[in-house]
Amino acid sequence: MKIDPSARLGKQVKVGYNSIIESEVVIGNHVTIGEHSIIRKGTVIGDDVQIGEFVLLGKTPSSNKKMARKPKKELQNLVVEKGVTIGTNVTIYKGSSIGEDAFIADYVSIREQVKIENHTIIGRHVMVEPNTTIGERTTIQTGSYITADTVIESDVFIGPCCSMSNDKYMASGKGFHTGPKIKAGTKIGNHATLLPNIIIGPNATVGAGAVVTKDIPPQSIYVGNPARPLKS
Repeated sequence: MKIDPSARLGKQVKVGYNSIIESEVVIGNHVTIGEHSIIRKGTVIGDDVQIGEFVLLGKTPSSNKKMARKPKKELQNLVVEKGVTIGTNVTIYKGSSIGEDAFIADYVSIREQVKIENHTIIGRHVMVEPNTTIGERTTIQTGSYITADTVIESDVFIGPCCSMSNDKYMASGKGFHTGPKIKAGTKIGNHATLLPNIIIGPNATVGAGAVVTKDIPPQSIYVGNPARPLKS
């Protein structure tokens, strides 16, 4: 265990074997950090947070020459609000924030400039790409891929293995990157595919395996490939 002298730890903080807490980290009261975890410089963790084993919080993004969209050089410190639970083998990047009482399951990756609001559940093996917002009380189930530049509002349900894209021209350099916009109360079935820049209206339902290529109106049900209104 290694704790930098400049780190500030609250009352009854438990730090597991071989974990590292870097400089200027702020940790609230009644926090548990599992074995072999790393809390990077400047990360802020609220009260009553539970962190599993082999977790990396506050990671700085990297890039190479081929990447068309390089991450920002200056990012704010990661903030994890009170009551959050983080599973094992989770990586959350610098520049993001996790709202109160959120649940982050095992093997999740959350990139930079992601905002996850209160009481939201991110399931096992979910990948959340940069510049994405996820609203309150939303559930994203196991194995889903949330592309960059996506907006997911509150009270949304996304079933297992949903996949999204934000690049209509697939790395050709044309156009711009915009992920889906999923409005409040929407339900999306397992293995659905959402194409770039679509809008799914409030309280709509997308069936399992659907491929959404166009906007979906509020309070409607769409199924199939390509997704079409369900006939009564």
